[in-house]
Amino acid sequence: LFISSRLMHKKLFSFFLKPITFSFHKTLLSVQILPYKLNCRNMKFLNQVEAQNIDVELINDYKYTLEQLMELAGLSVASAVAKSFPLDSLSNPNKKVLICCGPGNNGGDGLVAARHLKLFGYSPEIFYPKRPKKELFNNLVIQCKRQFITFIEELPDAGYINENYNFIIDAIFGFSFRGDVRPPFDSMIEMLKTVSIPLASVDIPSGWNVENGNPDGIKPEVLISLTAPKLCAARFKGEHHYLGGRFVPKALENKYHLDLPFFPGTDCVVLLPKIK
Repeated sequence: LFISSRLMHKKLFSFFLKPITFSFHKTLLSVQILPYKLNCRNMKFLNQVEAQNIDVELINDYKYTLEQLMELAGLSVASAVAKSFPLDSLSNPNKKVLICCGPGNNGGDGLVAARHLKLFGYSPEIFYPKRPKKELFNNLVIQCKRQFITFIEELPDAGYINENYNFIIDAIFGFSFRGDVRPPFDSMIEMLKTVSIPLASVDIPSGWNVENGNPDGIKPEVLISLTAPKLCAARFKGEHHYLGGRFVPKALENKYHLDLPFFPGTDCVVLLPKIK
């Protein structure tokens, strides 16, 4: 339940962010009162060009490095996943997570997320079939290996995945992807359509059009939008939609009229309300 008011004073934020719990006989009702902006009624959903332009400005004008942006994104993904699938709720006691990484920056986000999930107590395993030769990606692989994160050479079938993993992170393609999906990623995406364990997608469900979505594509239970949601996120019907990446400079937010939501406490992700 979200109670909103434009008249709410900033000094009251810390009070209103505390959950208020009422008990009625055997029924427990938990109500969290959050600031108005978390309603996200005016939050902008970006088209492909806008998303690309924001990344370019972050690097060229605000002097973020690609490594910084990838680290912030990957930490956001790991944080959102940990909130969606807490360790004590996993059905399989092995704590294993399968992370499917693509050849670009989205795959890099997945590698960073794997490293953080390992530190959180999960047991990530990575399928990374097409690795770029750039030093950035090679370093991310080394970092994962130094934390004893397993890289699997072949993608198992859906039955094996359902039995041996708790959930999957889809970090194959991001908002820059265009054209047809080519091997080996076409078979990866087809596999993701058939598994029964939960799926979490990084920024864009892989195979979706960044603006129009894909009614026949994968259907993740969790979507972690990065920087700002993309237009296709309006078609997301899963359980949890998070916004990650609490780093956008206010001037850039205002320039693109992003109207980003309030992030509670020191969290780097915020759970967005469902779109009806």
